[in-house]
Amino acid sequence: MIKDAQGQTVSGATSESVALYDQAVRAFNLGYGDSVGLFDAARQASPDFVMAHLGKAWLFAISNDPSFAGQAWALIEAADNLAMNERERGHLAALNKALTSERRAAVALLDVHLMHYPFDTVAHQAAVLLEGFLGGFRWVRERTARALPFWSSDMQGYGTMLAFHGFGLEEVGDYARSEEESRAAAELEPHSFWPHHTVAHVMEMTGRPEDGLGWMSAREAFWASPESPNQGHIWWHKSLYLLELGQFDAALALYDGPLLRTLRPMSVRLCDASALLWRLDTLGCDVGERWRELLPRWDGHTDGRSLLFADIHAAMAEMRSGQEALVERRLDRMRATAADNSEAGGIYRDIGIPLVEGLMAFHRGAYQQAVALLQPVRYDLWRIGGSNAQRDIVDWTLTEAALRGGLRDVALALSNERLGARPRSVVNRQFHRRAEQIAA
Repeated sequence: MIKDAQGQTVSGATSESVALYDQAVRAFNLGYGDSVGLFDAARQASPDFVMAHLGKAWLFAISNDPSFAGQAWALIEAADNLAMNERERGHLAALNKALTSERRAAVALLDVHLMHYPFDTVAHQAAVLLEGFLGGFRWVRERTARALPFWSSDMQGYGTMLAFHGFGLEEVGDYARSEEESRAAAELEPHSFWPHHTVAHVMEMTGRPEDGLGWMSAREAFWASPESPNQGHIWWHKSLYLLELGQFDAALALYDGPLLRTLRPMSVRLCDASALLWRLDTLGCDVGERWRELLPRWDGHTDGRSLLFADIHAAMAEMRSGQEALVERRLDRMRATAADNSEAGGIYRDIGIPLVEGLMAFHRGAYQQAVALLQPVRYDLWRIGGSNAQRDIVDWTLTEAALRGGLRDVALALSNERLGARPRSVVNRQFHRRAEQIAA
């Protein structure tokens, strides 16, 4: 029987194709290298290699981008006609759920799957990323904690598992332990996206922008390599530090330079560009024609039903480009999704529609209406997915809306809240100073 690098039996493989597959999985787990090309090489070497098909299908499925759905379904169909073992059938079942936007059901299947197959790093990463779209990153800590006792530090993939656990720790606020584990994972796997990303989060959430810039600068050769397809997201994190330090022109230059240069044509990465421009816009920076230049990049990557997080950021680009009719069309599709009983329907109904309507009110200058729409949804905002740092754009906008709307009590409360978390932030101090200047 042919086994992969973690000792798991794989169907339809040869020694040649499993070596290519192991390289593909490693590239996928690290976010370093050409995982798509390597999965394809394994498929070509062994057309009956089930996990080579399903591994590549996960790459497309976890993008939650409608432009990739057709390719994912074709790969699943190819695998479905092959003989497979129980572990591989588990992947197939979870993929079918993920591609029909039943992400919670997909994660539930992977959760049980990983109790039986704790060395399955493809399933671990699929679960991590799906949780990101469900707002369930806390479960990343629990899921990897169950598995790590079975691993040894000399196993291929151990550094990835440690990095996953470190990220889960960060998202539940265990920042000191998260930083310690993530720095250790970065030493084990210097080119891995995950530990660099996690330490970036820790620095952001603990209000240490100077430390964050130092961390990124010292390790830039690793995370900003041409072989790192997700480096644009770490450039985005760097931009947040610059904003916190009041270096708005530097953040805009970063947008024009490495962020756009490395921007991948998929919804979750396009969100970074919209999120940075929106923040700069609300700070009063002149972003020129950048919104109009960004908008065409969104074409085909959202549809009002696949991923609310992406719809929100696409709507920002539509608003700021002066294309309000496109926002209304998007809201119509979102309302159609909200009318059904699907998992996505409830999220779009409860959070998505009032959130986009609130952003539209802000865009139109109806600031008190924006506060009325945005304030209630912030308490369930985790349901849109993303990290704490990413979802902060809503509280940022809500605070700015309260300031512009002259709502002194709300503005003071929100700015105090922000200062309590990040007291050294130039932006937060500006929010608070403006709030105090509103007439009582």
